[in-house]
Formats: sequence, C-alpha cells, structure tokens
Amino acid sequence: MELCETYRIPHSQLMGASAGGRWSALDRAKALAWAAWKAAVCDGCGTRPQEWDEQQGGDRYAYVPQTSRCLGCELIEMESEQVPEGAEGRGVRIGLIKQSS
Repeated sequence: MELCETYRIPHSQLMGASAGGRWSALDRAKALAWAAWKAAVCDGCGTRPQEWDEQQGGDRYAYVPQTSRCLGCELIEMESEQVPEGAEGRGVRIGLIKQSS
C-alpha cells in the first residue's frame, strides 16, 4: 500500500488486475526493491547499515562527520528560544518565509 500511496495508484493497478495501466511484474519488482532500499536508509544520518558492516562489504569508517552551518536553521533555533514554555508554547511551529524584494 505504501507504493500505491507513493505512486498515487490503486492497488489493483499495481497488481495488474485493473483494465488500464497495468504494471508488469518487472515494474512491480523494481518499485518494491526501491521501497525496500529507501526503508533501509537511516532518517537521522542518511546511511544504510550495510555501508558500515564489513561482513556485507561495508567499512566501519565509511564516512567521517563534517560540520556545516545553515543560516536558516540558525534563525529558526534563535526564534525557538523566544517561544514560551508550557501551555503558551504548545503547537508553535517556526518556519522561514522568503522576503519579497
């Protein structure tokens, strides 16, 4: 169903049961493989466990950390410090709005 949501198609079309726009077995296999590959990516750092596992061809030191600064994130953090704690601060979300020229 995740694939159906991603591709915005009915399940019957994905499985090839609908009259129009049938997916081939190869198309389905590729879509399922892509979904599995994406699911294995860490949402924190963007790497996959296999990249670190030497038994799976990975390397314990495959990556090194790199520090960077995003001025947009800095502004959001600075503004978030101004949000009151407790009930007044509940539900407050901070985003960036493009300045008009």
